[in-house]
Amino acid sequence: MVCLGNICRSPLAEGIMDHYAQKAGLNWEIDSAGTGGWHTGEHPHPLSRKVAKHNGIDIGKQRARTFVKEDIHRFDQIFVMDQNNYEEVKRICGTEWNIEKVDYLLNQLEPGKNNEVPDPWSHPEEKYHEVFELIKNACCTFINGYLQQRNL
Repeated sequence: MVCLGNICRSPLAEGIMDHYAQKAGLNWEIDSAGTGGWHTGEHPHPLSRKVAKHNGIDIGKQRARTFVKEDIHRFDQIFVMDQNNYEEVKRICGTEWNIEKVDYLLNQLEPGKNNEVPDPWSHPEEKYHEVFELIKNACCTFINGYLQQRNL
């Protein structure tokens, strides 16, 4: 899960995907990162933590990190939150870029539309709840699709 600073959207996405993957009995390694390193080592934004906790998910132990080229090999799937994140992941990966592994998270809901998860940074709490629901729907759709394919 990749966003800009790794303190609002991608920590929520990491926590949500991990929570629902575990509920589905999937032993996946879920992680998040930012394309910028301004918040490296920081906990997720207080409102991201609050909204996640309100929904039964604890993301308080997460720490922000910066996306690195090696992540393209480490993970089977990389979800980005917006176009800037997509372009930055592509730039960071350079010759290691693999278009098959990187996609917009919201393409799980509307394939090929490249809709962006809005950045709730500097918005009131309500925006964090909206972002949580968007991410939850996308993550659950991804997990359900995976489980259906596995059971074919």
